[in-house]
Amino acid sequence: MTSSEKPHGRALGWEHIETRYPYTFRMFRVREDIVRWPDGTIRPFVYVEAAGAVWVVPVTADGQVVLIRQFRYLIDDWSWEVPAGGFHDFQGSPLDLARHELAEEVGGESDDWEYRGFFRTGASLFDQVGHIVLARNVRLCRKPQREPGEIIEVHPVPVPRA
Repeated sequence: MTSSEKPHGRALGWEHIETRYPYTFRMFRVREDIVRWPDGTIRPFVYVEAAGAVWVVPVTADGQVVLIRQFRYLIDDWSWEVPAGGFHDFQGSPLDLARHELAEEVGGESDDWEYRGFFRTGASLFDQVGHIVLARNVRLCRKPQREPGEIIEVHPVPVPRA
């Protein structure tokens, strides 16, 4: 999560005045910074601070990417995704969380893992780091152990179609 210091912003003319947290939830909190913008106006800058997350790119031995189609209440629709999860209630490394999410969401296992890097998930609205982990030779060999409310379909798709 972000510090109030913001030395790069200060060097570019942004001045942090105050921080408030109007809403906190177990997965994130809403942060409102009162800021003097580079043009001299004082305005709020509101964004979400969220724990990091991991996205797993699972590929089977026969070259299929294991995608999920998950119902998302927020958009009231189905969303094509890869297995993913957050650190809000998990202690461990990105690789540990990737193993956990692959098993939980699709019932998958792998002995061939590679950390591929990280990215900022939505730098204009979110302060969150997303980690990408590649799982090769994935086996869909057990029953998924999904969280309450997770409505997920598992779809292995040939790499060229994914």
